[in-house]
Amino acid sequence: MPHLITSLTVKYEDDVVTARQRARRVAAELSFDEQDRTRIATAVSEIVRVFRHQKTLTQVEFLLEGETVPQVLIVRIAEPVQGRKQPAGSKSPAPRAAAPPPPEDWSVALQAAGRLMDQCEVQPIGGRPAIRLAKLLPKRAALFTAKAVERLGREIETHVPQNPIEEVRQQNQELLHALEQLHERQQELVRLNRELEDTNRGVVALYAELDEKAGHLRRADEMKSRFLSNMSHEFRTPLNAVLALSQLLLDRADGELTAEQEKQVRYIRKSGEDLLELVNDLLDLAKIEAGKIEVRPAPFDVATLFSALRGMLRPLLVSNEVALVFEEAEGLPPMRTDEGKVSQILRNFISNAVKFTERGEVRVRAESVDDGHAVAFSVADTGIGIAEADQERIFEEFSQIDHPIQRKVKGTGLGLPLCRKLAELLGGSVRVTSRLGAGSRFVAVIPVTYAAAAEDDGNLSEPPVVEPEADRIPVLVVEDEPETRLLYEKYLRRTVFQIIPAGSILQAREQLRRHRPAAVVLDILLPDESAWQWLAELKGREETKGIPVFIVSSVEDQRKGLALGADDYGLKPVRRDWLLERLERATGVARIAAHGPPLVLIIDDQEADRYILRRHLGGTGCVVAEAAGGEEGLALARRLKPALIVLDLNMPGADGFQVLAELQADQTMAAIPVAVVTSLAPIPDQDARLARARTVLSKNDLSAAAIRRVLEEALIGMQTAKS
Repeated sequence: MPHLITSLTVKYEDDVVTARQRARRVAAELSFDEQDRTRIATAVSEIVRVFRHQKTLTQVEFLLEGETVPQVLIVRIAEPVQGRKQPAGSKSPAPRAAAPPPPEDWSVALQAAGRLMDQCEVQPIGGRPAIRLAKLLPKRAALFTAKAVERLGREIETHVPQNPIEEVRQQNQELLHALEQLHERQQELVRLNRELEDTNRGVVALYAELDEKAGHLRRADEMKSRFLSNMSHEFRTPLNAVLALSQLLLDRADGELTAEQEKQVRYIRKSGEDLLELVNDLLDLAKIEAGKIEVRPAPFDVATLFSALRGMLRPLLVSNEVALVFEEAEGLPPMRTDEGKVSQILRNFISNAVKFTERGEVRVRAESVDDGHAVAFSVADTGIGIAEADQERIFEEFSQIDHPIQRKVKGTGLGLPLCRKLAELLGGSVRVTSRLGAGSRFVAVIPVTYAAAAEDDGNLSEPPVVEPEADRIPVLVVEDEPETRLLYEKYLRRTVFQIIPAGSILQAREQLRRHRPAAVVLDILLPDESAWQWLAELKGREETKGIPVFIVSSVEDQRKGLALGADDYGLKPVRRDWLLERLERATGVARIAAHGPPLVLIIDDQEADRYILRRHLGGTGCVVAEAAGGEEGLALARRLKPALIVLDLNMPGADGFQVLAELQADQTMAAIPVAVVTSLAPIPDQDARLARARTVLSKNDLSAAAIRRVLEEALIGMQTAKS
């Protein structure tokens, strides 16, 4: 409930000056800076002047709203409602019937106040005009309780105002101060422009030298990339087939297995998984050495990372004699580096610790080091330990220590070397302390901010590029947690709504410039600017105030959100139905269900892969057609017009990329959805040539559920396009 700070009644012309002085005084006591005090005072005096122009009695009330920081200053200006109790000591003769206000005066005053305040709204009271102005208190302002507001009001009302001449002098001083600041900024801009010109000349000279060296490096990188790509495909294609076929046998797709047959198939699958793990680690090492691995820095919390690892790695514990303990990650700064690579390092440390610990515990902790500029992640175990002479050798590729436990849990010998290289790639380091028979402690020290991200703050300001889909409705999701954005994406995956992601207010501003969303889902706790401030700005602008905004946050302040213009307020985690109901109500769109038996065309040169896909599609009730190459697949697609095309990329003759281009160019097939199923790693879903594909799946992780989901999404997309 808003708390009244002070109020006054405007009856005479001199009272307009008094209202301006009172507004400045209130703003000063609420910790606004000098510029904001002038803005608030000017906005109040402009509105009061219009009321006074009508020769009517006017009531000006200053209120403070909100129970948490930042609070909101509310200024309510209106004619006193008959029978309404007036503040003590105010002069309040019976108001006269007011003539309709001059439209031009109202228009100018409201536009001026709207530019100076966060909000300016017309809210009639009792059939009479009333204006509501709002301004968020600055971040440095303390929290004002009801008692503090009451005490503040008494101090303001006992303050003796300046006479009109002093007020004019005060306004002149403010104007001179503003002109002086403008002059200083102009001089600073001239100086910066000169420095920029000198810097540009040096950069041009450096570019000329770098271009020559870059040419040599580019040719070497292309050779390495070609080798890695060919190696990846040639190794992964038969391995994926072995894993998929062995899983089909274990799933009893063709009948029961004897106990001996099941044991043999499990040996085959385990050998395939070990070989695939070896290929993955080897390729990761080769990519790091070739400089082809990409670092994707993004903000994340260590506590969230530990929570994900806890759930992911607990199944590794095969007995109750070993405990996996994650210490609370308290007081650590948010990190801005590649979360996936940090997670990969810790997963290797923890899995090794669990393997070589027969009883006791594996303890994972994180602490701030280097004056808060880095975080040390440690994994300590009570296992077999490592002799001092071997502690450096374990970081050499394919090196393994001879021990009875080691012989039972064989590894690739690439995990720890990969961890060290990944840590160095992120600007950190890896070390180990251990004593034979007394356990080991592996430590990875990772900088809080990745070096390239510190030089270029693009992750906060430059949002992901999203290509709008013609048959879907864009929804701007302003959320800094990647896990929550992924949850929203899954919520809306089979609907007509398309997520436009933004991890900060800066990114949200840029996405609004690029797209016109139908609605906004807004978190309050964001890494850069105040979400409250941005919400007030969004609802205060003519071109964006009509966009529905749904706040979804862990902050419980529904009153403030709705007061600033939010259309609804939900506490994390929200349910899928809650979100869909609000979006559908805001956009007037109903959900669409897929129906009817579809025809699916498989285009893949590998007979084993076609067989696996056909078996996965067997339980969906669809009709399956097959093509062993790109040319044959295009011919079948023209004739059959399938509901979905499942396409491999690496094929002799016309490969998958050529097939995608042909489908896009042919108007009769351009609308057919395509699911790319490939053995390439990593999955090239960022390749511009795959923009035509609806989804990209890995053959290594292929399942009947994944194929069914792709088929359902394709049918929903077709139904949406038709409607």
